[in-house]
Amino acid sequence: MQYQERKRWVFLGLPFTFTKYTVGEDLITIDSGLLSTNENDCYMYKVQDVELQASLMERMFGLGTIVCHTGDTTHPTLTIEHIKNAKEIKNFILKTSEEARRKRRTLNTLDIGTGQMGDVDDLEE
Repeated sequence: MQYQERKRWVFLGLPFTFTKYTVGEDLITIDSGLLSTNENDCYMYKVQDVELQASLMERMFGLGTIVCHTGDTTHPTLTIEHIKNAKEIKNFILKTSEEARRKRRTLNTLDIGTGQMGDVDDLEE
């Protein structure tokens, strides 16, 4: 399954921008620009958390913005702005990213650090 959406103007939800989002089972791709183009990809297994945001204007025109927090070095926060079917696409990204992590047997860990406690050797003294 794959979703393709265009970034839209918030006013009336018209797709008059040059940004196209493609969300597939393995990859999220953002193509932007008209004369000078930019293509950014993020593997689905790198998506750690997904957030759905919708302002009042976006809700009035049936749009939403998806924010993906990733482990990607170039885009730690991937934003899919002003798209239709945002809730459905967000749920698809959540489900598919979890399946991709299971397939690759990857694990998300948090670095809780040692904080101000220091080394274990310091505690013995």
